[in-house]
Amino acid sequence: MSTKTFITDNFLLENKYAEELYHSYAKDQPIIDYHNHLPPAQIAADTQFENISKVWLAGDHYKWRAMRTLGINEKFITGDASDKEKFEAWGKTVPHTLRNPLYHWTHLELKRYFGIEELLNEKNASSIYENVNAQLQQKENSCRGLLNKMNVETLCTTEDPTDNLKHHQTIKEQNIGVKVSTAFRPDKSILIDADGYTDYLKELGKVAEIDIQSFQDLKDALLKRIQYFDENGCKLCDHGLNSMSYEEFTEAEVNAVFKSKLAGKEISFGDIEKFKTAILLFLGETYHQYGWVQQFHLGALRNNNKRMLAQLGPDTGWDSIGDYNQAEKLSKFLDTLDGKDKLTKTILYNLNPSDNEIFATMIGNFNDGSVKGKVQLGSGWWFLDQKDGMERQMNALSNMGLISCFIGMLTDSRSFLSFPRHEYFRRVLCNLFGKEIASGELPEDMELVGKTISNICYGNANDYFNF
Repeated sequence: MSTKTFITDNFLLENKYAEELYHSYAKDQPIIDYHNHLPPAQIAADTQFENISKVWLAGDHYKWRAMRTLGINEKFITGDASDKEKFEAWGKTVPHTLRNPLYHWTHLELKRYFGIEELLNEKNASSIYENVNAQLQQKENSCRGLLNKMNVETLCTTEDPTDNLKHHQTIKEQNIGVKVSTAFRPDKSILIDADGYTDYLKELGKVAEIDIQSFQDLKDALLKRIQYFDENGCKLCDHGLNSMSYEEFTEAEVNAVFKSKLAGKEISFGDIEKFKTAILLFLGETYHQYGWVQQFHLGALRNNNKRMLAQLGPDTGWDSIGDYNQAEKLSKFLDTLDGKDKLTKTILYNLNPSDNEIFATMIGNFNDGSVKGKVQLGSGWWFLDQKDGMERQMNALSNMGLISCFIGMLTDSRSFLSFPRHEYFRRVLCNLFGKEIASGELPEDMELVGKTISNICYGNANDYFNF
């Protein structure tokens, strides 16, 4: 039985055309990772990780879900087991992840960062743990070293409006060779129906130096934080919403809803929608004013397991795909901004694959010729950032729009070991085009197709974000 990796030079590349596209046009392109959740504090400190569990397993709810499915006790996932025991539990799990993208990612990451050619399993987990831990103590495998290994040129983390951005300021002063920016994530100010909303307003008000007692106060506070983020180099925002809100409203109605919330009163669903619409439109217009790119991640059904949410908190692996009605309200939201000529560059990420064509056609409604690819269908994310999900997203985009304008992949990850996902995407992309060259559906013009590939991998994002 072979224990050597299957991650060969031509992994996922099914013919000579795919191989040439990948090796000549995709492989060596720098990485622009324009959306992730990496902790800037660790980049600023150039953290040297004690062991692989701390950089690879901590916070990775993809792995956690797989381990739970296999019957691994929570003690060895998020509990008080040692880091080595947690890694050994992951090693036991890996052979059971066949046909899950985790199997591919695991072995890509072990090989690319640490030169590990073995297939991880229960028997060799301990020795691989010790091998990698020794390598992690080398300077080349610090946070910044790991980024440099993957040819990361630019990355964009995600911060709440209350963040003081001190770590980004430190990184900028250090001139580390990788451009690190931030994205403004104001969801806590939008989700008026969420627990702890009024407590959050006090925190936001303190940072903005505004006593938030009205809807106008809230807008003023957010505007001050947008100005602060912009002064610190921010050029993107991000929103994680189930679906877009849109309900006709008046300013008086929204202020009354806000006052009711502050008074601890119950708010109807219709009033919640009015408030969310008002704040999102205000933010959208402000992003346009500052020339930012706005991102909307739509379609997740979060925190389904209330028992485990109470024990572990959010973002610990209890989310799934939702089945919301997306088209009409999303259209009205974008159209309202466009009607005022205040629709900024926009990226829409879809989590439900049955909605791919809805999103792919929606972007065409608002690409007005002012900017190449102004409104984008974002890459397959979360449950869809695997081979099938990527192909379905790219096929929908190709059929309904122009894949040649696509700004490509991002990690959306909390791990410094996740950047081979760009390689994974590039291989899938090149194979998709290579198969159609072989079948005669695309011309055997490697310069033409290769330019398209290199633009999707790097050039389009470089032009779009202008970091």
